[in-house]
Amino acid sequence: MVHIRLQDVSVLRSPEAAPPPGDTATFRDSTSEPILHPLTLTLEEPRIAVVGANGSGKSTLLKLLNGLLAPDTGTVTVDGLDTVRHGSRVRRRVGFVFTDPLSQLVMPTGRDDVELSLRSTIRSRPERRAAAEARLGAMGLLHLADRSIYDLSGGERQLMALASVLAVDPDVLVADEPSTLLDLRNTAALRRTFADLPQQIIYTTHDLDFAADASRILVVDGGRIVFDGAPDAALGAYRALALGFDSGPVPRSPGNRA
Repeated sequence: MVHIRLQDVSVLRSPEAAPPPGDTATFRDSTSEPILHPLTLTLEEPRIAVVGANGSGKSTLLKLLNGLLAPDTGTVTVDGLDTVRHGSRVRRRVGFVFTDPLSQLVMPTGRDDVELSLRSTIRSRPERRAAAEARLGAMGLLHLADRSIYDLSGGERQLMALASVLAVDPDVLVADEPSTLLDLRNTAALRRTFADLPQQIIYTTHDLDFAADASRILVVDGGRIVFDGAPDAALGAYRALALGFDSGPVPRSPGNRA
């Protein structure tokens, strides 16, 4: 597995943001709180899920992993490659699937988008088209290949965006709430796809059954990792946190600090 290391990493709110009219003091107080508090973390397991409430810092954590976001303090490395200094090399190894596929699908059709992903590695257009069809077929999407992305359902767009990212065979797949737009059938298909992929996968989700497919779960709350462990224990801690139960002190895995 790929070795991802976050060392003394934190993310602060943007100092350029303007305060609401007449509310400077409140705004100043709110911006003093980091989006992600300092943490040190090693990510090596094949499947890692990240759960937490909206606004807890889950997406921020994921965007650090392939250099979409630079930390304000500390470093993030992927097999020793710094995500800031070696950003392009990291992004070739770490693919990212966004929650909203329309922010990712830039071509008129899914076939075009997958072929675009393959353009840097497959120069021949016929070979590129054949490779794109093979990848779409493997995900059961070939019948949608030539349909406008605007004629696809939200779930179909999300699966097409995933196919586009996987087309270049990254070592790591990072997915931010990939099941949000999916119905039950497509969520089941996504879970089967994830189970069969050779890549290390790190994903956020509000679907606790989907989270339980991982071998390790991080629970994020208020910009801090408040639990880090096996699925049963982690989801128990998250349910207690979300529903306001007092579950006592929260244990963390040895060697990780938040």
